[in-house]
Amino acid sequence: MRNIVNFQTDLLRTFVSVIDLGAFTKAGELLGRTQPAISLQIRRLEELVGAPVIKQVGRSLMLTGEGEMLLSYAREILRLNDEAASYFNRAKISGVLRVGLPNDYAVAFLQGVITEYTRQHSEISLEIYCGWSAEILDRLRADELDLAIAMVNSERAQYLSRSWIERPIWAAAESARFDPSSSVPLAAHPEGCAYRARMIQALDVAQMRWRVAYTGPGIAGLQNAVVNGLGVSALTRYTMLPGMRALDEADGFPPLAEIRVGLFYKHPRLSDAGIRLVNHIIARLDEAGVSGDPVRSHAELDRQ
Repeated sequence: MRNIVNFQTDLLRTFVSVIDLGAFTKAGELLGRTQPAISLQIRRLEELVGAPVIKQVGRSLMLTGEGEMLLSYAREILRLNDEAASYFNRAKISGVLRVGLPNDYAVAFLQGVITEYTRQHSEISLEIYCGWSAEILDRLRADELDLAIAMVNSERAQYLSRSWIERPIWAAAESARFDPSSSVPLAAHPEGCAYRARMIQALDVAQMRWRVAYTGPGIAGLQNAVVNGLGVSALTRYTMLPGMRALDEADGFPPLAEIRVGLFYKHPRLSDAGIRLVNHIIARLDEAGVSGDPVRSHAELDRQ
């Protein structure tokens, strides 16, 4: 018979709290335990894992390789555990949820997913902040947001719960025709946008000339610029509109590098309403076929 190891949720909750809050003391204050009790729970967890999961580097706490893998599992286990507890305890789903969404991503799709949830729970007040991914994550770290969607460069970013890959699409007006041998007019967000960077990188590698014909921070303005033929842009399948067509190598445009997008939150800071919203978002992403498996992706990364 298999030797089954049971990871108690209280140990996993302590582990995630220490990592998300960045200190044993802060985790103890939140969980109502002393620092020695928190340290003891981490040691018990390490005994179950069979290896250290946290190491001290200067004044900072860092995850070991085993700790990084465990964190992915722990977030998923706690997310499902807390949703089940909320359901069977008939917890009242109410309060204010502060959500951060990036300017340069499929805001319309994600806003629709989030507002669908709030329509189902009329006692929840929703506050959406749109900004650049770096700004959004800064606000999450400062506890000014409850959860965030943001672009990431790594599968191991802080507070990352789930990530998935999007490959941008070259988009142009249906009636627009562009000669790749001449300067390509671009419709783009301001500098710092991941989509803008990928357009320029792809054109530079292909040794194609380009110029920025439109710059604006909002997705609606960018879409209008494309539909009206001001330039081509990099969009996602969610932000393509009627009146647009996708361009590819047959049109003379090189492929665009993929982008990793992530769902971020601090589990210890999240309310019952927030946990259910996270589950709602993940379910809709799964249905849309874009949600990745964080545990599997970390394992694949370790093998590289």
